[in-house]
Amino acid sequence: MRRAPMIGLAMIVTFVVEIAVFVAVAKLVGWVWAFVALLAVSAVGAWLVPRQGVRAWRRFRAAAVDGRAPGRQATDGLVGLIGALLLAVPGFVTGLAGVALLTPPLRRFARGRVERSVERLTSPALAGHLFGPRRVRVRVRRGRRATPPPPPPPPPPQQPPPAIEGEIVDDT
Repeated sequence: MRRAPMIGLAMIVTFVVEIAVFVAVAKLVGWVWAFVALLAVSAVGAWLVPRQGVRAWRRFRAAAVDGRAPGRQATDGLVGLIGALLLAVPGFVTGLAGVALLTPPLRRFARGRVERSVERLTSPALAGHLFGPRRVRVRVRRGRRATPPPPPPPPPPQQPPPAIEGEIVDDT
């Protein structure tokens, strides 16, 4: 509930910044060229949106069919789709953010952030099913040695089953 006002505020700030950047670019290169550049950036984004979506869906299905955890493919596709959508939104700042999300280093960084957010919001079991086994860091305090757990107790010795005594009777 606390995030709703922040999202609205972020949208208003983004709108104001986009207008300011557009006016600055228009003063620099001219209104017509600024408008043409804005349309070109949006057209590239509109062209990329379906391609990123289909690519993400195919990678997700391939991972699911192979029995691998599909979470990495899903989050990578989601980040790529968000980048393409930001490019499709008219504006130079959102276009720059979209291009940034489509570059591999920033895409990996954003994917990691999305995965950590999902892990915080879900149970560890669900996160394990989505993203596969996780690597964890173990910190050892200085001055103390980490002691391994004690070995499990040996299994009890196997006893033969009890014998059943009886007689064999032949009726022939």
